[in-house]
Amino acid sequence: MRVEFDPLALSQSPLQQQPLMPQARPRWAMASLLMSVSLAVAGLTACGGGAGGSSSSAGDPGATPNAGTSTPEPAPAKPSRDEARRFLLQASFGPTEASIKAVMDQGYAAWIDQQLALPASSHRANWEASDASLKAAKATASAGTGEVLDSFYKAAISGEDQLRQRMAYALSQIFVISLAQGAVGDQPRGAASYLDMLAAQGLGSYRNLLEQVARHPMMGLYLSHLKNQKEDPATGRVADENFAREVMQLFSIGLVALNPDGSAKLAAGVSTPTYGPDDIAGMAKVFTGWSWDGPDTDNGRFFGWCPSFCSADRAIMPMQGYGQYHSLAEKRFLGQVLPAQTRADPNASLKLALDTLASHPNVGPFIGRQLIQRLVTSHPSPAYVARVSAAFGASGDMRAMLKAVLLDPEARNTPAADANSYGKLREPVLRLTQALRALGASSDSGAWLIRSTDDPGSQLGQSPLRSPSVFNFYRPGYVAAGSETGAAQLTMPELALVNETSVAGYSVYMRNGLGNGFGMSGPDWKAARPDVQLDLSAEIALADKPTELVGAVVSKLLGARSNATLQAEIVAAVESVKLDALKADASNQKTVDEQRRNRARMAVYLSLMAPEYLVQK
Repeated sequence: MRVEFDPLALSQSPLQQQPLMPQARPRWAMASLLMSVSLAVAGLTACGGGAGGSSSSAGDPGATPNAGTSTPEPAPAKPSRDEARRFLLQASFGPTEASIKAVMDQGYAAWIDQQLALPASSHRANWEASDASLKAAKATASAGTGEVLDSFYKAAISGEDQLRQRMAYALSQIFVISLAQGAVGDQPRGAASYLDMLAAQGLGSYRNLLEQVARHPMMGLYLSHLKNQKEDPATGRVADENFAREVMQLFSIGLVALNPDGSAKLAAGVSTPTYGPDDIAGMAKVFTGWSWDGPDTDNGRFFGWCPSFCSADRAIMPMQGYGQYHSLAEKRFLGQVLPAQTRADPNASLKLALDTLASHPNVGPFIGRQLIQRLVTSHPSPAYVARVSAAFGASGDMRAMLKAVLLDPEARNTPAADANSYGKLREPVLRLTQALRALGASSDSGAWLIRSTDDPGSQLGQSPLRSPSVFNFYRPGYVAAGSETGAAQLTMPELALVNETSVAGYSVYMRNGLGNGFGMSGPDWKAARPDVQLDLSAEIALADKPTELVGAVVSKLLGARSNATLQAEIVAAVESVKLDALKADASNQKTVDEQRRNRARMAVYLSLMAPEYLVQK
């Protein structure tokens, strides 16, 4: 199916005060072709998973190992420009000339080590700086959830610790909290600290990461185990099971027993569930008696009564145990038994539960497969998953797992990427960050005021840390019904975000951004232009040389994914944009300058709409 949609004919947004791009001549059928993201959507056979794989996602009962999967030859230690660029699409928020050169000079492994040695960007520090600035201007003002998103884009686009932050973003889509939920949205400083926690703990021990996730007050608010009280037979109250269920289903072991390669273990053709209702009930008792941190365990502090029991840093400090609200009952889960306690000990219960989860053989393939999906390819081969799971090991080494994901032969070997089932549809947030980094974006305020881009009709239909549910924006096992990838049973998570509305919305958002810039017009909306601006000066200088202009643009945005046919179509569209004079004079300088900008915008816009840009291979 093709969406007949000419993005250049859209009405301008209220922010636009001048034409964005000229109307192309009727021959401009290319907008329909390139904006038919439904061609890259409904029939995306160039996107999926590892070499010829056709199994379902990890934890799905239908998953079976692929027979005969071979390991490709490893890639060279010192990559070419195209190889370095491809690596950075997986390991950062988008390649720049400087980062490409660094990977070419250092090689993959050395670049990874250098990145992981860098100090981490601090989202909490960024948020606090914004809060202080707002309060200095107006005493009653304060930063909110928007400043959390600002900090995300600041680190993603201009931060040096690209790999650490990309890993934290991937983990934020596994260990989900959401600013869209009121309780979390009311604690933006805490949400910023949660992202910092993922960046810090996501490269160490999985066991430590899981504990920090479980005890973070933002997770406690989101999945309601903060202030969770023990059972009370007299009133019929039972422990809240929300977090107990999701910590098993989504954060650790999944729904069914797995082989090391991520396929379901089958007995007589039937998968084995990893847990049942009794395990949930037993685990729920573990997560009773946990609430806000503070200098005491008074009842008032447990319930968060303010102002007497509101510690200033309670939203960023790990939750503490309150014995008076912790279940004394026997706790049975996952084959473990914690005898009834005579004296409530929340920490002892927590230790046994998290030790049991972290040592479960499912964790390596379950988490590893999702990291491959978030960074490299949507439908990884069982062999790829098995190698990543082996690197994770019994100790749960997250750093080793990350390296295995990025350095695996199936990630690095270019011929492996030529398989029809290999690759991933790039999610909207990453489309934006890659474009901004490649095109030298800058922030007028220094704060990167991009904010929420939730609206699928006029924006990206996705914002960091604003998932609609704990299941993220898309499930790892999502198979798109009615598509070629669906017919092949390829898991394609990002396709869950794609429909006619979101295809049009992405076009509108990028079109307006190219014309005016991205984000707010200053923190008070009083600036002359949107905060985030692209640097198209090099492209504008080539406006009278369409072939060179398009070559320069596709080098930045598409790399080896480009092809002669695509470039010829974009060149034709650029040539259709009027250019009155090669040499302007005083009488027409302003007009010619705008025409040159329009040619550059056209080349960039069409590259950003191309399936070759939308699909990461």
